[in-house]
Amino acid sequence: MKKSFLLLFSLVIMLSFALKAQQITFSEPDKDDPRSYSFEVLGKIGGKILVYKNYRESHTLSVFDPEMKLLGKQQLNMPDRLIQTDFLAYANHFYMLYQFQRKNTVHCMVVKMDSDGNLLSEPMQLDSTIDASGIGSNRLYSLVVSEDKKKIMIFKINSHNEKSHVLTTCLFDQNFSLIRKSRIALPMPQRNDFLAEFALDNDGDLICVRASGTAQNDNINKVSLITKKANYDEAHISDLAVKGIYLDDIHIKVDNLNKHYLITSFFGKQRRGNIEGIYFTLWDKNSDKELLNATTVFSDEFKEDAKGQNGARAAFNDYFLKNIIVRRDGGFMMISESVFTSSKGSTLNRWDYLYGSPFWSPMDYYSWNSPMGGIGLSPWGRNNSFFSNNNQVRYYAENIAVISFDAKGNMEWSNMIRKNQFDDNSENFIGFSMLNAGDQLNFIFNMQEKNQNVLTNQAITPDGRINRNPGFKNVDRGHEFMPRLAKQVGLRQIIVPCMFRGYTCFAKIDY
Repeated sequence: MKKSFLLLFSLVIMLSFALKAQQITFSEPDKDDPRSYSFEVLGKIGGKILVYKNYRESHTLSVFDPEMKLLGKQQLNMPDRLIQTDFLAYANHFYMLYQFQRKNTVHCMVVKMDSDGNLLSEPMQLDSTIDASGIGSNRLYSLVVSEDKKKIMIFKINSHNEKSHVLTTCLFDQNFSLIRKSRIALPMPQRNDFLAEFALDNDGDLICVRASGTAQNDNINKVSLITKKANYDEAHISDLAVKGIYLDDIHIKVDNLNKHYLITSFFGKQRRGNIEGIYFTLWDKNSDKELLNATTVFSDEFKEDAKGQNGARAAFNDYFLKNIIVRRDGGFMMISESVFTSSKGSTLNRWDYLYGSPFWSPMDYYSWNSPMGGIGLSPWGRNNSFFSNNNQVRYYAENIAVISFDAKGNMEWSNMIRKNQFDDNSENFIGFSMLNAGDQLNFIFNMQEKNQNVLTNQAITPDGRINRNPGFKNVDRGHEFMPRLAKQVGLRQIIVPCMFRGYTCFAKIDY
Protein backbone atom coordinates (compact mmCIF):
# COMPACT_ATOMS: atom_id res chain seq x y z
CA MET A 1 0.00 0.00 0.00
CA LYS A 2 2.81 2.34 0.91
CA LYS A 3 4.63 1.55 -2.36
CA SER A 4 1.45 2.22 -4.34
CA PHE A 5 1.02 5.56 -2.60
CA LEU A 6 4.62 6.55 -3.32
CA LEU A 7 4.26 5.52 -6.97
CA LEU A 8 1.05 7.51 -7.30
CA PHE A 9 2.67 10.51 -5.61
CA SER A 10 5.66 10.30 -7.97
CA LEU A 11 3.39 10.14 -11.01
CA VAL A 12 1.48 13.22 -9.82
CA ILE A 13 4.74 15.14 -9.33
CA MET A 14 6.00 14.10 -12.77
CA LEU A 15 2.69 15.01 -14.39
CA SER A 16 2.69 18.40 -12.67
CA PHE A 17 6.23 19.04 -13.90
CA ALA A 18 5.31 18.00 -17.44
CA LEU A 19 2.30 20.30 -17.45
CA LYS A 20 4.44 23.21 -16.26
CA ALA A 21 7.26 22.42 -18.69
CA GLN A 22 5.45 23.90 -21.69
CA GLN A 23 2.78 26.48 -21.06
CA ILE A 24 1.02 28.31 -23.90
CA THR A 25 -0.78 31.63 -23.44
CA PHE A 26 -2.72 33.10 -26.39
CA SER A 27 -3.62 36.68 -27.17
CA GLU A 28 -7.15 37.41 -28.33
CA PRO A 29 -7.53 38.03 -32.08
CA ASP A 30 -7.93 41.74 -32.76
CA LYS A 31 -11.07 42.03 -34.86
CA ASP A 32 -10.03 45.58 -35.85
CA ASP A 33 -6.99 44.25 -37.69
CA PRO A 34 -7.26 43.67 -41.44
CA ARG A 35 -7.23 40.03 -42.51
CA SER A 36 -3.82 40.41 -44.11
CA TYR A 37 -1.03 42.68 -42.89
CA SER A 38 2.68 42.58 -42.12
CA PHE A 39 3.95 42.38 -38.57
CA GLU A 40 7.09 41.98 -36.50
CA VAL A 41 7.47 40.77 -32.91
CA LEU A 42 9.81 43.31 -31.32
CA GLY A 43 10.37 41.34 -28.11
CA LYS A 44 9.91 41.81 -24.37
CA ILE A 45 10.46 45.44 -23.39
CA GLY A 46 9.80 46.67 -19.87
CA GLY A 47 8.08 43.36 -19.09
CA LYS A 48 5.62 43.82 -21.97
CA ILE A 49 5.42 42.10 -25.35
CA LEU A 50 5.43 44.52 -28.29
CA VAL A 51 4.29 43.77 -31.84
CA TYR A 52 4.57 46.19 -34.76
CA LYS A 53 1.81 45.98 -37.40
CA ASN A 54 1.66 47.59 -40.82
CA TYR A 55 -1.16 47.73 -43.36
CA ARG A 56 -0.74 50.13 -46.26
CA GLU A 57 -0.25 53.57 -44.66
CA SER A 58 -1.25 52.41 -41.17
CA HIS A 59 1.50 51.71 -38.63
CA THR A 60 0.54 50.56 -35.13
CA LEU A 61 2.20 49.12 -32.06
CA SER A 62 0.29 46.53 -30.02
CA VAL A 63 1.30 46.22 -26.36
CA PHE A 64 0.57 42.98 -24.43
CA ASP A 65 1.01 42.21 -20.75
CA PRO A 66 2.80 39.01 -19.56
CA GLU A 67 -0.51 37.11 -19.88
CA MET A 68 -0.87 38.25 -23.51
CA LYS A 69 -3.76 40.59 -22.69
CA LEU A 70 -3.85 43.61 -24.99
CA LEU A 71 -3.01 46.72 -22.97
CA GLY A 72 -3.32 49.15 -25.84
CA LYS A 73 -2.50 50.09 -29.41
CA GLN A 74 -0.34 53.04 -30.32
CA GLN A 75 -0.79 54.66 -33.72
CA LEU A 76 2.59 55.62 -35.17
CA ASN A 77 2.75 58.74 -37.29
CA MET A 78 5.02 57.84 -40.16
CA PRO A 79 5.91 59.91 -43.25
CA ASP A 80 4.59 59.15 -46.70
CA ARG A 81 6.69 57.09 -49.11
CA LEU A 82 8.08 54.97 -46.30
CA ILE A 83 10.73 52.60 -47.66
CA GLN A 84 11.88 50.45 -44.75
CA THR A 85 11.52 50.02 -40.98
CA ASP A 86 13.93 48.32 -38.56
CA PHE A 87 13.72 47.85 -34.81
CA LEU A 88 16.35 47.55 -32.11
CA ALA A 89 15.01 46.43 -28.71
CA TYR A 90 16.62 46.91 -25.29
CA ALA A 91 15.39 46.01 -21.78
CA ASN A 92 13.20 49.08 -21.20
CA HIS A 93 13.07 50.91 -24.53
CA PHE A 94 13.49 50.39 -28.25
CA TYR A 95 14.58 52.30 -31.32
CA MET A 96 12.68 52.45 -34.56
CA LEU A 97 14.76 53.17 -37.64
CA TYR A 98 12.97 54.11 -40.82
CA GLN A 99 13.73 55.34 -44.31
CA PHE A 100 11.49 57.52 -46.41
CA GLN A 101 11.81 59.45 -49.64
CA ARG A 102 10.86 63.08 -50.06
CA LYS A 103 11.27 64.36 -53.61
CA ASN A 104 14.68 62.98 -54.70
CA THR A 105 16.16 62.62 -51.23
CA VAL A 106 16.08 59.53 -49.02
CA HIS A 107 16.23 60.18 -45.27
CA CYS A 108 17.30 57.59 -42.67
CA MET A 109 15.77 58.42 -39.29
CA VAL A 110 15.65 57.01 -35.76
CA VAL A 111 13.27 57.56 -32.86
CA LYS A 112 13.41 56.23 -29.29
CA MET A 113 10.24 54.80 -27.67
CA ASP A 114 9.25 53.28 -24.34
CA SER A 115 7.45 49.99 -23.66
CA ASP A 116 4.06 51.63 -24.34
CA GLY A 117 5.10 53.08 -27.68
CA ASN A 118 5.42 56.62 -26.37
CA LEU A 119 8.15 58.83 -27.80
CA LEU A 120 11.23 59.27 -25.63
CA SER A 121 12.94 61.46 -28.22
CA GLU A 122 12.12 63.42 -31.29
CA PRO A 123 12.93 61.74 -34.63
CA MET A 124 16.60 62.26 -35.49
CA GLN A 125 18.16 62.04 -38.93
CA LEU A 126 21.07 59.62 -39.15
CA ASP A 127 21.95 60.24 -42.80
CA SER A 128 20.45 61.29 -46.10
CA THR A 129 21.10 60.69 -49.78
CA ILE A 130 20.35 63.36 -52.36
CA ASP A 131 19.39 62.58 -55.94
CA ALA A 132 18.27 59.03 -55.14
CA SER A 133 15.49 59.15 -57.69
CA GLY A 134 15.90 55.50 -58.68
CA ILE A 135 15.44 53.99 -55.24
CA GLY A 136 11.81 52.98 -55.81
CA SER A 137 10.48 50.81 -52.97
CA ASN A 138 13.80 49.15 -52.06
CA ARG A 139 15.82 50.04 -49.00
CA LEU A 140 18.83 52.25 -49.53
CA TYR A 141 20.43 51.92 -46.09
CA SER A 142 21.17 48.59 -44.44
CA LEU A 143 21.52 48.03 -40.71
CA VAL A 144 24.03 45.88 -38.81
CA VAL A 145 24.25 45.64 -35.01
CA SER A 146 26.92 44.17 -32.75
CA GLU A 147 26.12 41.17 -30.57
CA ASP A 148 26.07 43.26 -27.36
CA LYS A 149 23.97 45.97 -29.09
CA LYS A 150 26.48 48.65 -28.08
CA LYS A 151 27.59 49.39 -31.63
CA ILE A 152 25.17 50.16 -34.45
CA MET A 153 25.93 50.87 -38.10
CA ILE A 154 23.96 51.94 -41.13
CA PHE A 155 25.59 51.72 -44.55
CA LYS A 156 24.87 52.13 -48.24
CA ILE A 157 26.65 51.06 -51.42
CA ASN A 158 26.95 53.05 -54.62
CA SER A 159 27.75 50.66 -57.48
CA HIS A 160 27.56 53.20 -60.30
CA ASN A 161 31.18 52.39 -61.18
CA GLU A 162 31.32 48.62 -61.67
CA LYS A 163 35.10 48.65 -61.09
CA SER A 164 34.91 50.45 -57.74
CA HIS A 165 31.92 50.42 -55.40
CA VAL A 166 31.67 53.19 -52.84
CA LEU A 167 30.76 52.08 -49.31
CA THR A 168 29.44 54.76 -46.95
CA THR A 169 29.18 53.79 -43.27
CA CYS A 170 27.83 55.59 -40.19
CA LEU A 171 28.84 54.03 -36.87
CA PHE A 172 26.91 54.90 -33.69
CA ASP A 173 26.98 53.93 -30.04
CA GLN A 174 23.94 52.46 -28.26
CA ASN A 175 22.51 55.98 -27.74
CA PHE A 176 22.89 56.77 -31.46
CA SER A 177 25.69 59.26 -30.93
CA LEU A 178 27.81 59.27 -34.08
CA ILE A 179 31.24 57.68 -33.61
CA ARG A 180 32.48 57.92 -37.20
CA LYS A 181 31.24 58.36 -40.74
CA SER A 182 33.41 56.88 -43.49
CA ARG A 183 33.32 56.78 -47.27
CA ILE A 184 35.49 54.07 -48.82
CA ALA A 185 36.08 53.06 -52.43
CA LEU A 186 36.30 49.26 -52.73
CA PRO A 187 37.93 47.87 -55.89
CA MET A 188 35.86 45.30 -57.81
CA PRO A 189 38.43 43.88 -60.23
CA GLN A 190 36.35 41.02 -61.64
CA ARG A 191 33.29 41.51 -63.79
CA ASN A 192 31.05 39.48 -61.47
CA ASP A 193 32.35 40.80 -58.14
CA PHE A 194 29.81 41.73 -55.48
CA LEU A 195 29.70 42.50 -51.75
CA ALA A 196 27.80 40.29 -49.32
CA GLU A 197 27.34 39.22 -45.68
CA PHE A 198 27.99 42.33 -43.63
CA ALA A 199 28.55 41.95 -39.87
CA LEU A 200 29.62 44.19 -36.99
CA ASP A 201 31.67 43.03 -34.01
CA ASN A 202 31.50 44.40 -30.46
CA ASP A 203 34.38 46.80 -31.14
CA GLY A 204 32.49 48.43 -34.00
CA ASP A 205 34.67 46.85 -36.70
CA LEU A 206 32.85 46.02 -39.93
CA ILE A 207 33.33 42.71 -41.76
CA CYS A 208 32.03 41.61 -45.15
CA VAL A 209 33.07 39.51 -48.12
CA ARG A 210 33.77 40.35 -51.74
CA ALA A 211 32.86 37.35 -53.86
CA SER A 212 33.11 36.55 -57.54
CA GLY A 213 31.41 33.88 -59.62
CA THR A 214 32.55 31.98 -62.65
CA ALA A 215 29.68 33.70 -64.46
CA GLN A 216 26.68 35.77 -63.49
CA ASN A 217 24.24 33.76 -61.31
CA ASP A 218 26.72 30.92 -60.92
CA ASN A 219 29.03 29.42 -58.30
CA ILE A 220 31.50 31.51 -56.32
CA ASN A 221 35.13 30.64 -56.94
CA LYS A 222 36.88 33.64 -55.38
CA VAL A 223 36.32 35.21 -51.95
CA SER A 224 38.03 38.12 -50.20
CA LEU A 225 37.48 39.19 -46.59
CA ILE A 226 37.03 42.94 -46.13
CA THR A 227 37.56 44.44 -42.67
CA LYS A 228 37.16 48.06 -41.61
CA LYS A 229 38.27 49.24 -38.17
CA ALA A 230 35.81 51.43 -36.29
CA ASN A 231 38.01 54.55 -36.17
CA TYR A 232 39.64 54.32 -39.61
CA ASP A 233 38.48 55.43 -43.03
CA GLU A 234 40.09 52.59 -44.94
CA ALA A 235 39.40 48.91 -45.51
CA HIS A 236 41.76 45.95 -45.50
CA ILE A 237 41.16 43.27 -48.16
CA SER A 238 42.50 39.72 -47.75
CA ASP A 239 42.00 36.96 -50.29
CA LEU A 240 40.79 33.65 -48.86
CA ALA A 241 41.94 30.32 -50.22
CA VAL A 242 39.26 28.67 -52.37
CA LYS A 243 41.00 25.96 -54.40
CA GLY A 244 39.32 23.44 -56.63
CA ILE A 245 35.85 23.94 -55.14
CA TYR A 246 32.82 26.13 -55.84
CA LEU A 247 30.87 27.98 -53.13
CA ASP A 248 27.34 29.29 -53.29
CA ASP A 249 25.88 30.64 -50.01
CA ILE A 250 28.49 32.47 -47.93
CA HIS A 251 27.84 33.33 -44.28
CA ILE A 252 29.86 35.21 -41.65
CA LYS A 253 29.64 34.64 -37.91
CA VAL A 254 31.46 36.86 -35.42
CA ASP A 255 33.01 35.15 -32.39
CA ASN A 256 33.43 38.15 -30.07
CA LEU A 257 34.75 36.14 -27.14
CA ASN A 258 37.67 34.60 -29.05
CA LYS A 259 38.06 37.53 -31.49
CA HIS A 260 37.47 35.32 -34.53
CA TYR A 261 35.47 35.61 -37.73
CA LEU A 262 34.00 32.42 -39.21
CA ILE A 263 33.35 32.44 -42.97
CA THR A 264 31.48 29.38 -44.20
CA SER A 265 29.52 28.02 -47.13
CA PHE A 266 28.30 24.82 -48.72
CA PHE A 267 30.55 23.75 -51.59
CA GLY A 268 30.60 21.54 -54.64
CA LYS A 269 33.48 20.12 -56.64
CA GLN A 270 32.00 21.13 -59.99
CA ARG A 271 30.20 24.17 -61.33
CA ARG A 272 26.51 23.84 -60.51
CA GLY A 273 27.34 20.39 -59.19
CA ASN A 274 26.06 18.52 -56.16
CA ILE A 275 26.75 19.88 -52.69
CA GLU A 276 29.60 17.83 -51.25
CA GLY A 277 30.23 19.41 -47.85
CA ILE A 278 31.07 22.52 -45.82
CA TYR A 279 33.86 25.04 -46.46
CA PHE A 280 35.05 27.30 -43.67
CA THR A 281 37.76 29.80 -42.89
CA LEU A 282 38.56 30.93 -39.35
CA TRP A 283 40.09 34.43 -39.26
CA ASP A 284 41.87 35.82 -36.21
CA LYS A 285 41.06 39.48 -35.65
CA ASN A 286 44.03 40.39 -33.46
CA SER A 287 46.72 38.96 -35.75
CA ASP A 288 44.70 39.73 -38.89
CA LYS A 289 45.47 36.38 -40.42
CA GLU A 290 43.89 33.09 -41.33
CA LEU A 291 43.98 30.48 -38.55
CA LEU A 292 42.19 27.72 -40.41
CA ASN A 293 41.02 27.03 -43.94
CA ALA A 294 39.41 23.65 -44.48
CA THR A 295 36.62 21.67 -46.02
CA THR A 296 34.55 18.86 -44.55
CA VAL A 297 33.18 16.37 -47.05
CA PHE A 298 29.92 14.76 -46.02
CA SER A 299 30.10 11.01 -45.71
CA ASP A 300 27.89 8.69 -47.75
CA GLU A 301 26.11 7.69 -44.51
CA PHE A 302 25.32 11.33 -43.67
CA LYS A 303 24.06 11.98 -47.19
CA GLU A 304 21.89 8.90 -47.00
CA ASP A 305 20.49 10.14 -43.70
CA ALA A 306 19.86 13.62 -45.13
CA LYS A 307 18.20 12.72 -48.39
CA GLY A 308 14.59 13.69 -48.92
CA GLN A 309 13.13 13.70 -52.40
CA ASN A 310 16.67 13.71 -53.82
CA GLY A 311 18.92 10.71 -53.98
CA ALA A 312 21.91 10.36 -51.66
CA ARG A 313 24.38 11.99 -54.08
CA ALA A 314 22.21 15.12 -54.34
CA ALA A 315 20.98 14.96 -50.73
CA PHE A 316 22.21 18.43 -49.72
CA ASN A 317 21.29 20.29 -52.90
CA ASP A 318 18.20 21.76 -51.23
CA TYR A 319 19.83 22.58 -47.88
CA PHE A 320 20.50 26.19 -46.87
CA LEU A 321 22.38 27.44 -43.82
CA LYS A 322 20.01 29.01 -41.29
CA ASN A 323 21.96 29.39 -38.04
CA ILE A 324 25.57 29.34 -36.87
CA ILE A 325 26.23 29.10 -33.13
CA VAL A 326 29.72 29.65 -31.69
CA ARG A 327 30.78 28.13 -28.38
CA ARG A 328 33.03 29.54 -25.69
CA ASP A 329 35.74 27.00 -26.54
CA GLY A 330 35.89 28.22 -30.15
CA GLY A 331 33.85 25.35 -31.56
CA PHE A 332 30.69 25.99 -33.52
CA MET A 333 27.45 24.43 -34.71
CA MET A 334 25.79 24.80 -38.11
CA ILE A 335 22.06 24.38 -38.62
CA SER A 336 20.67 24.01 -42.15
CA GLU A 337 17.25 23.14 -43.54
CA SER A 338 16.08 21.51 -46.75
CA VAL A 339 13.77 24.00 -48.50
CA PHE A 340 12.57 24.18 -52.11
CA THR A 341 9.57 25.15 -54.19
CA SER A 342 7.67 23.86 -57.20
CA SER A 343 5.31 25.51 -59.65
CA LYS A 344 2.97 23.77 -62.09
CA GLY A 345 4.75 20.47 -61.52
CA SER A 346 8.24 21.89 -62.08
CA THR A 347 10.55 21.69 -59.04
CA LEU A 348 13.19 24.39 -58.71
CA ASN A 349 16.70 23.70 -57.41
CA ARG A 350 19.16 26.00 -55.63
CA TRP A 351 20.45 27.36 -58.94
CA ASP A 352 17.02 28.73 -59.85
CA TYR A 353 17.04 30.85 -56.69
CA LEU A 354 20.40 32.36 -57.67
CA TYR A 355 21.40 33.10 -54.08
CA GLY A 356 20.04 31.89 -50.78
CA SER A 357 16.87 30.22 -49.61
CA PRO A 358 13.81 30.33 -51.89
CA PHE A 359 11.58 31.39 -48.98
CA TRP A 360 12.85 34.93 -48.55
CA SER A 361 14.99 37.40 -50.42
CA PRO A 362 18.57 37.91 -49.32
CA MET A 363 19.57 41.34 -48.08
CA ASP A 364 19.77 43.59 -51.11
CA TYR A 365 22.78 45.83 -50.56
CA TYR A 366 22.54 47.30 -54.05
CA SER A 367 19.29 49.23 -53.98
CA TRP A 368 21.02 52.44 -55.12
CA ASN A 369 23.68 52.46 -57.75
CA SER A 370 23.57 55.79 -59.49
CA PRO A 371 22.82 59.41 -58.55
CA MET A 372 20.18 59.57 -61.28
CA GLY A 373 19.92 55.95 -62.38
CA GLY A 374 17.59 53.04 -61.72
CA ILE A 375 17.73 50.21 -59.25
CA GLY A 376 20.91 48.13 -59.28
CA LEU A 377 20.52 44.58 -57.97
CA SER A 378 23.19 42.23 -56.78
CA PRO A 379 23.77 39.61 -59.49
CA TRP A 380 22.86 37.04 -56.84
CA GLY A 381 19.48 38.53 -55.91
CA ARG A 382 16.47 36.25 -56.18
CA ASN A 383 14.36 36.43 -59.31
CA ASN A 384 11.13 37.62 -57.73
CA SER A 385 9.16 37.46 -60.98
CA PHE A 386 8.78 33.71 -60.46
CA PHE A 387 6.83 34.38 -57.27
CA SER A 388 4.11 36.47 -58.88
CA ASN A 389 0.46 35.80 -58.12
CA ASN A 390 -0.05 34.28 -61.55
CA ASN A 391 1.84 31.15 -60.54
CA GLN A 392 0.68 28.63 -57.97
CA VAL A 393 3.71 27.88 -55.83
CA ARG A 394 4.07 24.94 -53.47
CA TYR A 395 6.59 25.51 -50.69
CA TYR A 396 8.45 22.63 -49.06
CA ALA A 397 10.46 22.54 -45.83
CA GLU A 398 11.97 19.22 -44.87
CA ASN A 399 14.77 17.86 -42.67
CA ILE A 400 17.03 19.98 -40.45
CA ALA A 401 20.73 19.05 -40.36
CA VAL A 402 22.73 19.94 -37.24
CA ILE A 403 26.53 19.63 -37.38
CA SER A 404 28.99 20.34 -34.57
CA PHE A 405 32.68 21.22 -35.06
CA ASP A 406 35.50 21.64 -32.55
CA ALA A 407 37.80 24.68 -32.45
CA LYS A 408 40.14 23.06 -35.01
CA GLY A 409 37.38 22.49 -37.53
CA ASN A 410 36.98 18.76 -36.96
CA MET A 411 33.44 17.44 -37.15
CA GLU A 412 32.42 16.17 -33.70
CA TRP A 413 28.95 14.86 -34.54
CA SER A 414 25.99 15.34 -36.85
CA ASN A 415 22.32 14.59 -36.49
CA MET A 416 19.10 15.03 -38.40
CA ILE A 417 15.76 16.38 -37.18
CA ARG A 418 13.17 14.85 -39.46
CA LYS A 419 10.14 16.66 -40.77
CA ASN A 420 8.16 16.83 -43.99
CA GLN A 421 6.20 20.04 -44.59
CA PHE A 422 4.59 21.72 -47.56
CA ASP A 423 1.98 24.40 -48.22
CA ASP A 424 0.53 26.11 -51.27
CA ASN A 425 1.15 29.82 -51.96
CA SER A 426 2.39 30.49 -48.42
CA GLU A 427 5.46 29.54 -46.42
CA ASN A 428 4.12 30.97 -43.13
CA PHE A 429 3.09 27.65 -41.58
CA ILE A 430 6.16 25.62 -42.51
CA GLY A 431 9.79 25.92 -41.51
CA PHE A 432 10.98 26.12 -37.91
CA SER A 433 12.11 28.41 -35.12
CA MET A 434 14.84 27.70 -32.63
CA LEU A 435 14.93 28.46 -28.91
CA ASN A 436 18.41 28.40 -27.37
CA ALA A 437 17.88 27.46 -23.71
CA GLY A 438 21.61 27.19 -22.97
CA ASP A 439 21.57 23.51 -22.04
CA GLN A 440 19.87 22.47 -25.30
CA LEU A 441 18.49 23.79 -28.58
CA ASN A 442 14.73 23.49 -29.02
CA PHE A 443 13.40 23.22 -32.58
CA ILE A 444 9.73 24.19 -32.91
CA PHE A 445 7.77 23.31 -36.05
CA ASN A 446 4.44 22.03 -37.32
CA MET A 447 3.82 18.39 -38.20
CA GLN A 448 0.69 17.12 -39.89
CA GLU A 449 -1.42 14.63 -37.95
CA LYS A 450 -4.87 13.66 -39.26
CA ASN A 451 -4.91 16.67 -41.62
CA GLN A 452 -4.14 19.00 -38.72
CA ASN A 453 -0.94 20.93 -38.04
CA VAL A 454 0.37 19.94 -34.60
CA LEU A 455 3.03 22.14 -33.03
CA THR A 456 6.04 19.95 -32.24
CA ASN A 457 9.17 20.46 -30.18
CA GLN A 458 12.37 18.46 -30.59
CA ALA A 459 15.49 19.33 -28.61
CA ILE A 460 19.13 18.56 -29.30
CA THR A 461 21.71 18.33 -26.53
CA PRO A 462 25.34 19.55 -26.63
CA ASP A 463 26.51 16.02 -27.43
CA GLY A 464 24.09 15.66 -30.35
CA ARG A 465 21.32 13.55 -28.82
CA ILE A 466 17.77 14.35 -29.95
CA ASN A 467 14.91 14.41 -27.46
CA ARG A 468 11.62 14.00 -29.30
CA ASN A 469 9.22 15.76 -27.01
CA PRO A 470 5.46 15.17 -27.34
CA GLY A 471 3.35 17.69 -29.22
CA PHE A 472 1.73 20.61 -27.44
CA LYS A 473 -1.50 19.10 -26.17
CA ASN A 474 -3.23 22.12 -24.64
CA VAL A 475 -3.63 23.89 -27.98
CA ASP A 476 -7.03 24.96 -29.26
CA ARG A 477 -7.67 23.24 -32.58
CA GLY A 478 -8.56 26.57 -34.11
CA HIS A 479 -5.02 27.96 -33.79
CA GLU A 480 -2.57 27.50 -36.67
CA PHE A 481 0.98 28.35 -35.70
CA MET A 482 3.56 30.19 -37.80
CA PRO A 483 6.78 29.03 -36.10
CA ARG A 484 9.10 30.37 -38.80
CA LEU A 485 8.08 33.91 -37.78
CA ALA A 486 8.57 33.32 -34.03
CA LYS A 487 10.95 35.26 -31.82
CA GLN A 488 12.72 34.24 -28.62
CA VAL A 489 12.08 36.86 -25.93
CA GLY A 490 13.60 35.16 -22.87
CA LEU A 491 15.89 32.31 -21.88
CA ARG A 492 12.99 29.84 -22.09
CA GLN A 493 10.27 31.94 -23.66
CA ILE A 494 9.22 32.43 -27.26
CA ILE A 495 6.43 34.32 -29.04
CA VAL A 496 4.86 32.43 -31.94
CA PRO A 497 2.41 34.16 -34.33
CA CYS A 498 -0.67 32.12 -35.20
CA MET A 499 -3.96 32.33 -37.08
CA PHE A 500 -7.36 31.89 -35.43
CA ARG A 501 -10.49 31.99 -37.58
CA GLY A 502 -8.74 34.10 -40.18
CA TYR A 503 -7.24 36.61 -37.74
CA THR A 504 -3.64 36.86 -36.57
CA CYS A 505 -2.89 36.47 -32.87
CA PHE A 506 0.19 35.61 -30.82
CA ALA A 507 1.09 32.75 -28.48
CA LYS A 508 3.60 32.97 -25.65
CA ILE A 509 5.27 29.63 -24.94
CA ASP A 510 7.12 29.16 -21.65
CA TYR A 511 9.42 26.18 -21.16
